[in-house]
Amino acid sequence: MTRLSDARERIGAGTASILHADLDSFYASVEQRDDPRLRGLPVIVGGGVVLAASYEAKAFGVRSPMGGRAARALCPHAVVVPPRFDAYVEASRRVFSIFEDTTPLVEGISIDEAFLDV
Repeated sequence: MTRLSDARERIGAGTASILHADLDSFYASVEQRDDPRLRGLPVIVGGGVVLAASYEAKAFGVRSPMGGRAARALCPHAVVVPPRFDAYVEASRRVFSIFEDTTPLVEGISIDEAFLDV
């Protein structure tokens, strides 16, 4: 398996291509994937603090990690859902499996972000 240090050497030599994958609005996207009624609606994941906001909620200025009260003031018609970390971990595993099918070197940064040496 290729090591990150090998990739750094290739970057310095101009022979590497590194992709940065950041799955924006990941938790909210998983919620919309799993509950079709949420698709197209502003979705906020979390309660006291916004953990994630759908693109529809972001259009109203909702961002993480703002307070839930401030988020609901910006977007009072948003659907607020509690986090389901097991669902996010499973979705992340599926995405990372696709990454690993693409390249032998995947360096995960978080549940929804990675670097791929392609």
